[in-house]
Amino acid sequence: MNNRRRNFRQRSQKNSFRRRNVTQTSSVSNNFNNNGNRGYGRNTSMNNIHSVEKAMQKFQQLAKDAQSSGDPVLVENYLQHADHFLRRFNELSEKAKDNIVTKDNKKEEAVVEDTSSVKEIYQAN
Repeated sequence: MNNRRRNFRQRSQKNSFRRRNVTQTSSVSNNFNNNGNRGYGRNTSMNNIHSVEKAMQKFQQLAKDAQSSGDPVLVENYLQHADHFLRRFNELSEKAKDNIVTKDNKKEEAVVEDTSSVKEIYQAN
């Protein structure tokens, strides 16, 4: 009897289990909004410069560990991953620099516009 394989019983659905029923008439965008995992996007971590830097450092450390264990294929694999994250890190750094320069230019333009409007007021009087 102990060697006999048991059949699994299906559990009745409990009220505490939240299942969202989507009707056929709802739009595709509405279906996307009802998805409980929408906050866990795949590319969100690739836009955060700190997480990209952390991933790059992680793969560099893994490559060092693989080197010490004597696995050249794994070392190359980890170095390729680290190189990918390094390139992404450089892209994000350039974007951040461009945003800072753009904001500074906008502030300077606003200051110039303010001073010119003040000059116009004084010239009118």
